[in-house]
Amino acid sequence: MTDATADKTRPDRLRVLVYSDDANTREKVILALGKRPHPDLPELEYVEVATAAVVIAQMDAGGIDLAILDGEAVPAGGMGIAKQLKDEIDRCPPILVLTGRPDDAWLASWSRAEAAVPHPIDPLELSEAVIALLRTRLPA
Repeated sequence: MTDATADKTRPDRLRVLVYSDDANTREKVILALGKRPHPDLPELEYVEVATAAVVIAQMDAGGIDLAILDGEAVPAGGMGIAKQLKDEIDRCPPILVLTGRPDDAWLASWSRAEAAVPHPIDPLELSEAVIALLRTRLPA
């Protein structure tokens, strides 16, 4: 395969859904990741969501490459939403859950999320997890 052919199969952007009832949390996630967290990845386009109903609608509509769900959101936490999405969406995109503390990673595992990052958000830790998950969405 030539480089020109590879470029045609590679998306020009990746859509990342960021869910939290707290606008500050959504902003921290987006600022931590920026437009392009790694030179090997396409630019990111963010879909900011504040309610569980909109998360479900956006994920059902398709076109999301990664969902970042705040496990501390109220009234619907990201871990419960993650479990619902994994149970209901065939070939669900990867999910990263923001947990209340590092010891809650086992709960994120229960929710079938592929990754967990604790609050407060460490930009380096979040970027590393997101980069690893987004690479699974790109053609080899």
